[in-house]
Amino acid sequence: MKQTMFLIDSYIKHEQDNLEKALASSNLKEAKDKLVDLHQYGWEQICKHGDFKRWLSGFEALPIENTQTSSYADVVCVGHATETQVTQNIIEEALHKFRPWRKGPFQIFSVDVDAEWRSDLKWNRIESHISSLQGRTILDIGCGSGYHLWRMLEDGADLVLGVDTSPLFAFHFAIVKRYQPQAAAFYLPASIDDMPQETHAFDTVFSMGVLYHRKEPLSHLLRIKDLLCEGGEMVLETLVIEGDEQTCLIPKGRYAKMRNVWFIPSVAMLTLWLERLGFKDIRCVDVNVTSVEEQRVTDWMQFESLVDYLDPNDRSKTIEGYPAPCRATLVATV
Repeated sequence: MKQTMFLIDSYIKHEQDNLEKALASSNLKEAKDKLVDLHQYGWEQICKHGDFKRWLSGFEALPIENTQTSSYADVVCVGHATETQVTQNIIEEALHKFRPWRKGPFQIFSVDVDAEWRSDLKWNRIESHISSLQGRTILDIGCGSGYHLWRMLEDGADLVLGVDTSPLFAFHFAIVKRYQPQAAAFYLPASIDDMPQETHAFDTVFSMGVLYHRKEPLSHLLRIKDLLCEGGEMVLETLVIEGDEQTCLIPKGRYAKMRNVWFIPSVAMLTLWLERLGFKDIRCVDVNVTSVEEQRVTDWMQFESLVDYLDPNDRSKTIEGYPAPCRATLVATV
Protein backbone atom coordinates (compact mmCIF):
# COMPACT_ATOMS: atom_id res chain seq x y z
CA MET A 1 0.00 0.00 0.00
CA LYS A 2 2.87 2.39 0.77
CA GLN A 3 4.35 1.77 -2.68
CA THR A 4 0.96 2.34 -4.26
CA MET A 5 0.44 5.60 -2.40
CA PHE A 6 3.93 6.68 -3.41
CA LEU A 7 3.13 6.07 -7.08
CA ILE A 8 -0.18 7.94 -7.05
CA ASP A 9 1.14 10.74 -4.83
CA SER A 10 4.08 11.15 -7.18
CA TYR A 11 1.76 11.25 -10.19
CA ILE A 12 -0.54 13.85 -8.59
CA LYS A 13 2.36 16.08 -7.48
CA HIS A 14 4.08 15.89 -10.87
CA GLU A 15 0.79 16.57 -12.65
CA GLN A 16 0.07 19.63 -10.49
CA ASP A 17 3.56 21.03 -11.13
CA ASN A 18 3.16 20.58 -14.88
CA LEU A 19 -0.35 22.07 -14.79
CA GLU A 20 0.90 25.14 -12.96
CA LYS A 21 3.71 25.64 -15.47
CA ALA A 22 1.40 25.17 -18.45
CA LEU A 23 -1.17 27.62 -17.10
CA ALA A 24 1.45 30.25 -16.24
CA SER A 25 2.36 30.63 -19.91
CA SER A 26 -1.21 30.45 -21.27
CA ASN A 27 -4.34 32.59 -21.56
CA LEU A 28 -5.36 31.04 -18.23
CA LYS A 29 -2.54 32.48 -16.13
CA GLU A 30 -4.93 34.67 -14.12
CA ALA A 31 -6.96 31.57 -13.21
CA LYS A 32 -3.88 29.44 -12.50
CA ASP A 33 -4.17 29.25 -8.71
CA LYS A 34 -7.89 28.44 -8.83
CA LEU A 35 -7.40 25.65 -11.37
CA VAL A 36 -4.46 24.10 -9.52
CA ASP A 37 -6.53 24.17 -6.33
CA LEU A 38 -9.37 22.42 -8.16
CA HIS A 39 -6.98 19.68 -9.24
CA GLN A 40 -5.66 19.20 -5.72
CA TYR A 41 -9.08 19.25 -4.06
CA GLY A 42 -10.50 16.85 -6.64
CA TRP A 43 -7.81 14.27 -6.00
CA GLU A 44 -8.23 14.66 -2.24
CA GLN A 45 -11.87 13.64 -2.69
CA ILE A 46 -10.94 10.74 -4.99
CA CYS A 47 -8.65 9.36 -2.28
CA LYS A 48 -11.70 9.06 -0.01
CA HIS A 49 -13.72 7.03 -2.52
CA GLY A 50 -14.82 3.54 -1.54
CA ASP A 51 -13.14 1.96 -4.59
CA PHE A 52 -9.87 3.85 -4.13
CA LYS A 53 -7.90 0.85 -2.82
CA ARG A 54 -8.95 -1.31 -5.76
CA TRP A 55 -7.94 1.37 -8.24
CA LEU A 56 -4.64 1.89 -6.43
CA SER A 57 -3.78 -1.79 -6.62
CA GLY A 58 -4.35 -1.68 -10.38
CA PHE A 59 -2.29 1.49 -10.74
CA GLU A 60 0.61 -0.12 -8.87
CA ALA A 61 0.53 -3.29 -10.98
CA LEU A 62 0.96 -1.43 -14.27
CA PRO A 63 4.47 -1.10 -15.78
CA ILE A 64 6.68 1.53 -14.20
CA GLU A 65 9.01 1.75 -17.22
CA ASN A 66 9.14 4.88 -19.31
CA THR A 67 7.89 4.47 -22.85
CA GLN A 68 8.71 6.14 -26.14
CA THR A 69 5.68 4.60 -27.84
CA SER A 70 2.55 6.70 -28.16
CA SER A 71 -0.15 7.41 -30.70
CA TYR A 72 -3.28 9.53 -30.42
CA ALA A 73 -5.10 8.18 -33.47
CA ASP A 74 -8.43 6.28 -33.45
CA VAL A 75 -6.99 3.99 -30.76
CA VAL A 76 -5.09 6.02 -28.16
CA CYS A 77 -1.95 3.97 -27.51
CA VAL A 78 0.84 4.19 -24.95
CA GLY A 79 3.63 1.68 -24.50
CA HIS A 80 4.38 -1.57 -26.26
CA ALA A 81 4.71 -5.08 -24.86
CA THR A 82 8.43 -5.10 -25.77
CA GLU A 83 9.09 -2.09 -23.50
CA THR A 84 8.28 -3.81 -20.20
CA GLN A 85 9.00 -6.99 -18.25
CA VAL A 86 5.41 -7.05 -16.99
CA THR A 87 3.40 -9.71 -18.82
CA GLN A 88 0.29 -8.79 -20.77
CA ASN A 89 -1.82 -10.99 -18.50
CA ILE A 90 -0.75 -8.93 -15.48
CA ILE A 91 -1.36 -5.64 -17.34
CA GLU A 92 -4.81 -6.79 -18.45
CA GLU A 93 -5.69 -7.91 -14.93
CA ALA A 94 -4.57 -4.53 -13.58
CA LEU A 95 -6.64 -2.64 -16.16
CA HIS A 96 -9.68 -4.76 -15.34
CA LYS A 97 -9.62 -3.21 -11.86
CA PHE A 98 -10.71 0.03 -13.53
CA ARG A 99 -13.85 -1.39 -15.13
CA PRO A 100 -16.22 -0.18 -16.39
CA TRP A 101 -14.36 1.54 -19.22
CA ARG A 102 -17.02 3.77 -20.78
CA LYS A 103 -15.09 5.81 -23.39
CA GLY A 104 -12.26 4.67 -25.66
CA PRO A 105 -10.69 2.76 -27.33
CA PHE A 106 -7.24 2.59 -25.72
CA GLN A 107 -4.25 0.32 -26.00
CA ILE A 108 -1.98 0.15 -22.94
CA PHE A 109 1.32 -1.71 -23.49
CA SER A 110 -0.32 -3.68 -26.31
CA VAL A 111 -3.40 -4.59 -24.25
CA ASP A 112 -6.55 -3.51 -26.11
CA VAL A 113 -9.14 -1.76 -23.94
CA ASP A 114 -12.40 -2.00 -25.88
CA ALA A 115 -14.60 0.52 -24.08
CA GLU A 116 -18.40 0.66 -24.21
CA TRP A 117 -18.39 3.73 -26.48
CA ARG A 118 -16.47 3.88 -29.75
CA SER A 119 -15.56 7.51 -29.10
CA ASP A 120 -13.42 7.52 -32.24
CA LEU A 121 -16.58 7.35 -34.35
CA LYS A 122 -17.93 10.54 -32.77
CA TRP A 123 -14.61 12.33 -33.24
CA ASN A 124 -14.36 11.27 -36.88
CA ARG A 125 -17.87 12.60 -37.55
CA ILE A 126 -17.14 16.10 -36.24
CA GLU A 127 -13.41 16.60 -36.82
CA SER A 128 -13.71 18.04 -40.33
CA HIS A 129 -16.50 20.46 -39.32
CA ILE A 130 -14.77 22.37 -36.54
CA SER A 131 -12.12 25.07 -36.71
CA SER A 132 -8.52 23.96 -36.72
CA LEU A 133 -7.31 23.20 -33.19
CA GLN A 134 -3.74 24.15 -34.07
CA GLY A 135 -2.29 26.35 -31.32
CA ARG A 136 -5.57 26.59 -29.42
CA THR A 137 -6.37 26.51 -25.70
CA ILE A 138 -9.25 24.07 -25.27
CA LEU A 139 -11.74 23.03 -22.60
CA ASP A 140 -13.65 19.74 -22.78
CA ILE A 141 -16.63 19.74 -20.40
CA GLY A 142 -17.60 16.27 -19.18
CA CYS A 143 -14.46 14.81 -20.75
CA GLY A 144 -15.00 11.28 -19.42
CA SER A 145 -11.87 9.15 -19.64
CA GLY A 146 -10.08 11.91 -21.52
CA TYR A 147 -10.10 10.05 -24.83
CA HIS A 148 -10.97 13.18 -26.79
CA LEU A 149 -8.30 15.22 -24.97
CA TRP A 150 -5.69 13.08 -26.69
CA ARG A 151 -7.38 13.49 -30.06
CA MET A 152 -7.34 17.27 -29.55
CA LEU A 153 -3.62 17.17 -28.86
CA GLU A 154 -3.14 15.09 -31.99
CA ASP A 155 -4.82 17.89 -33.94
CA GLY A 156 -2.32 20.46 -32.70
CA ALA A 157 -3.85 22.05 -29.59
CA ASP A 158 -1.40 23.95 -27.36
CA LEU A 159 -3.21 23.23 -24.10
CA VAL A 160 -6.19 20.98 -23.36
CA LEU A 161 -8.13 20.91 -20.09
CA GLY A 162 -10.84 18.38 -19.35
CA VAL A 163 -13.29 18.62 -16.47
CA ASP A 164 -15.33 15.71 -15.15
CA THR A 165 -16.53 14.69 -11.72
CA SER A 166 -16.06 10.91 -12.08
CA PRO A 167 -13.24 9.52 -9.87
CA LEU A 168 -12.95 6.45 -12.09
CA PHE A 169 -12.53 8.57 -15.22
CA ALA A 170 -9.76 10.48 -13.43
CA PHE A 171 -7.88 7.20 -13.06
CA HIS A 172 -8.53 6.25 -16.69
CA PHE A 173 -6.86 9.51 -17.72
CA ALA A 174 -4.04 9.04 -15.20
CA ILE A 175 -3.20 5.60 -16.62
CA VAL A 176 -2.36 7.19 -19.96
CA LYS A 177 -0.91 10.46 -18.63
CA ARG A 178 1.62 8.76 -16.34
CA TYR A 179 3.35 7.54 -19.51
CA GLN A 180 3.02 10.92 -21.25
CA PRO A 181 3.81 13.31 -18.36
CA GLN A 182 4.92 16.21 -20.57
CA ALA A 183 1.79 16.15 -22.74
CA ALA A 184 -0.18 19.41 -22.52
CA ALA A 185 -3.42 17.65 -21.54
CA PHE A 186 -4.81 17.83 -18.01
CA TYR A 187 -7.83 16.37 -16.22
CA LEU A 188 -9.50 18.42 -13.47
CA PRO A 189 -11.74 16.31 -11.17
CA ALA A 190 -14.35 19.07 -11.14
CA SER A 191 -17.43 20.36 -12.96
CA ILE A 192 -18.05 23.36 -15.17
CA ASP A 193 -19.71 25.02 -12.17
CA ASP A 194 -16.35 25.00 -10.37
CA MET A 195 -14.56 26.86 -13.16
CA PRO A 196 -13.61 30.52 -12.59
CA GLN A 197 -16.36 32.92 -13.65
CA GLU A 198 -16.10 34.87 -16.92
CA THR A 199 -12.67 33.48 -17.78
CA HIS A 200 -12.92 34.39 -21.50
CA ALA A 201 -9.74 32.41 -22.12
CA PHE A 202 -10.58 29.33 -24.20
CA ASP A 203 -10.37 29.31 -27.99
CA THR A 204 -12.61 26.23 -28.19
CA VAL A 205 -14.99 24.71 -25.66
CA PHE A 206 -16.42 21.24 -26.24
CA SER A 207 -19.59 20.11 -24.49
CA MET A 208 -20.41 16.62 -25.70
CA GLY A 209 -23.05 14.47 -24.02
CA VAL A 210 -23.68 16.94 -21.20
CA LEU A 211 -26.48 19.39 -22.02
CA TYR A 212 -29.37 16.93 -21.55
CA HIS A 213 -28.10 16.16 -18.04
CA ARG A 214 -28.43 19.81 -16.98
CA LYS A 215 -31.58 21.03 -15.23
CA GLU A 216 -30.88 24.52 -16.54
CA PRO A 217 -29.54 24.03 -20.07
CA LEU A 218 -29.52 27.75 -20.91
CA SER A 219 -27.34 28.46 -17.87
CA HIS A 220 -24.94 25.77 -19.07
CA LEU A 221 -24.71 27.43 -22.48
CA LEU A 222 -24.14 30.84 -20.88
CA ARG A 223 -21.30 29.40 -18.79
CA ILE A 224 -19.69 28.16 -21.99
CA LYS A 225 -20.07 31.61 -23.50
CA ASP A 226 -18.34 33.16 -20.48
CA LEU A 227 -15.43 30.73 -20.82
CA LEU A 228 -14.80 31.46 -24.49
CA CYS A 229 -12.55 34.24 -25.71
CA GLU A 230 -13.81 36.70 -28.33
CA GLY A 231 -14.27 34.80 -31.57
CA GLY A 232 -13.97 31.47 -29.76
CA GLU A 233 -15.88 28.39 -30.87
CA MET A 234 -18.28 26.11 -29.04
CA VAL A 235 -18.73 22.51 -30.16
CA LEU A 236 -21.99 21.24 -28.69
CA GLU A 237 -23.08 17.62 -29.02
CA THR A 238 -26.32 16.56 -27.37
CA LEU A 239 -29.46 14.46 -27.66
CA VAL A 240 -32.10 15.92 -29.97
CA ILE A 241 -35.58 15.07 -31.16
CA GLU A 242 -37.30 15.72 -34.48
CA GLY A 243 -39.46 18.83 -34.62
CA ASP A 244 -39.72 22.58 -35.05
CA GLU A 245 -38.66 25.53 -32.87
CA GLN A 246 -41.37 24.68 -30.33
CA THR A 247 -40.46 20.99 -29.92
CA CYS A 248 -38.73 19.72 -26.79
CA LEU A 249 -39.05 16.34 -25.07
CA ILE A 250 -39.14 16.42 -21.27
CA PRO A 251 -39.27 12.77 -20.14
CA LYS A 252 -41.79 11.92 -17.44
CA GLY A 253 -39.30 9.70 -15.68
CA ARG A 254 -36.35 7.90 -17.18
CA TYR A 255 -35.16 8.20 -20.74
CA ALA A 256 -33.33 5.12 -22.09
CA LYS A 257 -33.12 4.04 -18.44
CA MET A 258 -31.24 7.24 -17.54
CA ARG A 259 -32.61 9.12 -14.53
CA ASN A 260 -30.97 12.45 -15.22
CA VAL A 261 -32.22 13.44 -18.67
CA TRP A 262 -34.13 16.72 -18.43
CA PHE A 263 -34.49 18.41 -21.82
CA ILE A 264 -34.16 16.98 -25.34
CA PRO A 265 -34.82 19.82 -27.80
CA SER A 266 -35.16 19.73 -31.56
CA VAL A 267 -32.25 21.09 -33.59
CA ALA A 268 -34.46 24.05 -34.45
CA MET A 269 -35.20 24.80 -30.80
CA LEU A 270 -31.56 24.36 -29.84
CA THR A 271 -30.58 26.78 -32.58
CA LEU A 272 -33.13 29.27 -31.25
CA TRP A 273 -31.68 28.94 -27.75
CA LEU A 274 -28.22 29.74 -29.06
CA GLU A 275 -29.48 32.72 -31.05
CA ARG A 276 -31.29 34.15 -28.02
CA LEU A 277 -28.12 33.77 -25.93
CA GLY A 278 -26.04 35.70 -28.46
CA PHE A 279 -24.08 32.96 -30.17
CA LYS A 280 -23.16 33.58 -33.81
CA ASP A 281 -22.42 31.52 -36.93
CA ILE A 282 -24.62 28.71 -35.63
CA ARG A 283 -24.67 25.58 -37.74
CA CYS A 284 -25.67 21.96 -37.25
CA VAL A 285 -22.86 19.84 -38.68
CA ASP A 286 -24.03 16.33 -37.82
CA VAL A 287 -27.14 14.41 -36.82
CA ASN A 288 -26.65 10.74 -35.96
CA VAL A 289 -28.87 8.04 -34.50
CA THR A 290 -26.75 6.19 -31.97
CA SER A 291 -26.10 2.62 -33.12
CA VAL A 292 -25.51 -0.57 -31.15
CA GLU A 293 -22.14 -0.75 -32.88
CA GLU A 294 -21.09 2.58 -31.36
CA GLN A 295 -22.37 1.89 -27.82
CA ARG A 296 -22.33 -1.72 -26.64
CA VAL A 297 -21.39 -4.23 -23.94
CA THR A 298 -17.78 -5.44 -24.02
CA ASP A 299 -15.45 -7.35 -21.71
CA TRP A 300 -14.40 -3.93 -20.40
CA MET A 301 -17.97 -2.75 -19.67
CA GLN A 302 -20.16 -5.68 -18.74
CA PHE A 303 -23.27 -3.86 -17.54
CA GLU A 304 -26.31 -2.90 -19.59
CA SER A 305 -25.73 -0.81 -22.70
CA LEU A 306 -27.71 0.69 -25.58
CA VAL A 307 -29.37 -2.52 -26.76
CA ASP A 308 -30.88 -2.89 -23.27
CA TYR A 309 -32.22 0.66 -23.37
CA LEU A 310 -34.20 0.14 -26.59
CA ASP A 311 -37.57 -1.50 -27.18
CA PRO A 312 -36.65 -5.10 -28.12
CA ASN A 313 -39.43 -5.13 -30.72
CA ASP A 314 -38.74 -1.69 -32.19
CA ARG A 315 -35.26 -0.22 -31.96
CA SER A 316 -36.54 3.16 -33.12
CA LYS A 317 -37.91 3.60 -29.58
CA THR A 318 -36.46 3.52 -26.09
CA ILE A 319 -37.67 0.97 -23.57
CA GLU A 320 -40.00 3.71 -22.26
CA GLY A 321 -41.47 4.38 -25.70
CA TYR A 322 -39.64 7.62 -26.50
CA PRO A 323 -37.73 8.13 -29.78
CA ALA A 324 -34.39 6.28 -29.67
CA PRO A 325 -31.26 8.35 -28.89
CA CYS A 326 -30.32 10.70 -31.70
CA ARG A 327 -27.43 13.13 -31.30
CA ALA A 328 -26.69 16.38 -33.08
CA THR A 329 -23.52 18.43 -33.12
CA LEU A 330 -23.81 22.19 -33.42
CA VAL A 331 -20.93 24.62 -33.84
CA ALA A 332 -21.19 28.31 -32.92
CA THR A 333 -18.96 31.28 -32.11
CA VAL A 334 -19.09 34.21 -29.69
